[in-house]
Amino acid sequence: MATTRVIIIGGGLAGSEAAWQAARRGLRVDLHEMRPVRTTPVHATGDLAELVCSNSLKSNLLDTASGLLKEEMRRCDSLIIRVADACRVPAGGALAVDRERFARGVTEAIESLPQVRVLREEARAIPDEGPCVLCTGPLASEAIASAIARFTGREYLYFFDAISPIVDADTIDLSKVFRASRYGKGGEDYLNCPLTETEYDRFHQALLGAAEAPTHEFEKEIFYFEGCLPIEEMARRGRETLAFGPMKPVGLVDPRTGKQPFAVVQLRQDNLAADFYSMVGFQNHLKFAEQIRVFRMIPGLERAEFPRLGQVHRNSYINAPAILLPTFQARRRRDLFFAGQISGVEGYLESAASGLIAGINAARLAETQPPLIFPATTALGALSRYISCADAAHYQPTNIAFGLLPPLDRDTRDKRQKKALLVRRALDNLEAFIGQTLPAGVPGR
Repeated sequence: MATTRVIIIGGGLAGSEAAWQAARRGLRVDLHEMRPVRTTPVHATGDLAELVCSNSLKSNLLDTASGLLKEEMRRCDSLIIRVADACRVPAGGALAVDRERFARGVTEAIESLPQVRVLREEARAIPDEGPCVLCTGPLASEAIASAIARFTGREYLYFFDAISPIVDADTIDLSKVFRASRYGKGGEDYLNCPLTETEYDRFHQALLGAAEAPTHEFEKEIFYFEGCLPIEEMARRGRETLAFGPMKPVGLVDPRTGKQPFAVVQLRQDNLAADFYSMVGFQNHLKFAEQIRVFRMIPGLERAEFPRLGQVHRNSYINAPAILLPTFQARRRRDLFFAGQISGVEGYLESAASGLIAGINAARLAETQPPLIFPATTALGALSRYISCADAAHYQPTNIAFGLLPPLDRDTRDKRQKKALLVRRALDNLEAFIGQTLPAGVPGR
């Protein structure tokens, strides 16, 4: 076993994945997690990898970019995907998990590794020596955030992220909703609250008139990530924005009428016991009383109780292209890595993927091996290329997308065939890359 120790700051998705990847290569790991000694405005437990915004890691289908990224991570023995697969809940073609079982599963897996020491304390500074992986997450403490700001020498870029409400299943009027997944994918995994055009217009107007929660002094200029806009912000963009967004009825037929509703609100199972459902795409920044008033206008939710209501929190991230290499190393300090949302990626899945890459490379650096750059034709490589090569003057975090991958050698207008070819190329190239670079004895090989 190597004597060098890798330091990881932050025990979220990225930090847990980075610790797993380093430890499975024989490195000793110090994983610093400030919770529960110091809490955040949105976390409820001290478990590692606690999910706060949603319980979904998005599509699991291989004809999607997120499905491809998951499959690549599986082939690299990702802890996050391994645990997610083990505690998934019905969600159609998506990979959604029981939050409590997921966080507990990741925590138990990390704590069971003899090479890993979990330190429940706040890291207030960047260690002088590495390898060190900073996975401080979107809610970094003031001390470590200031240290990162000093290191980068730049002002933080930031945006505001929002959380969707959760509904108590026993308070949903099942006589007014129907079970179905879009286009029948996944069976009857979602509860769907159908709205007529009149009901939709009434709901839309109520949203426009609902009072928002007050903002703090440092929140005066709010920049939302386009992929996670609050529902009231979408409502302000036009009458039909919601009907073509989170409330789109496409692919759903109400079996009681045999017709597609004008709009729907989808509820996704939030835990294995099916006693909680999350409101899909209903992240918001409304006052709690207003959320209850407006959301009870939705058919089937007239008497709904909400164990958790929506809220907005600040997400911080560095200007990745100006600071990072595609290995997730800092350009001006090669023994320092960034991973997770602080590194300039967006989303649960992408955060875990960045932790996977940073953890592998921190371990390799500790053993005096050159860091790995995943092929750009893979989803992992495309994400690495984006954070290191995008326009630093106009940088915004992104989810994984097929558009980040290089074009195919031969053009095809068939979108389905094009995706299939991109997926096949990515997985073939990943397998060749893994065979050449990862240790033969690593689990999953």
